[in-house]
Amino acid sequence: MPSSCQDIRAALALCLQESDCVMIYRNKPADCLREPLVHTLPTQCLQLKRGYGECKRGMVDMRKRFRGNQPVSTSVELQAGEGKGQLYAGKGTFPKVQTTDGNENPEKEE
Repeated sequence: MPSSCQDIRAALALCLQESDCVMIYRNKPADCLREPLVHTLPTQCLQLKRGYGECKRGMVDMRKRFRGNQPVSTSVELQAGEGKGQLYAGKGTFPKVQTTDGNENPEKEE
């Protein structure tokens, strides 16, 4: 198996092992991923299941054959750092600039 799907597969396995479906009700993890029991899984496990399916589909997608699947990491948000605004929700690319109306005194310029 290519290394691009191993991380998300391990995360899905860990999530399934810690879910109520396996821990309390003693079902097999494979049974928890199928239709009657899939609705008892937490949202995180369902998201990992969907991401793993997309990763596996991306391995046979001819458009992604040259670039490969996007790496899966959960620490991107943590590594982004604080104070760096994103480019959506009305935030601009550049810092705030004082607006001028053209009638400023040129002697005050620094």
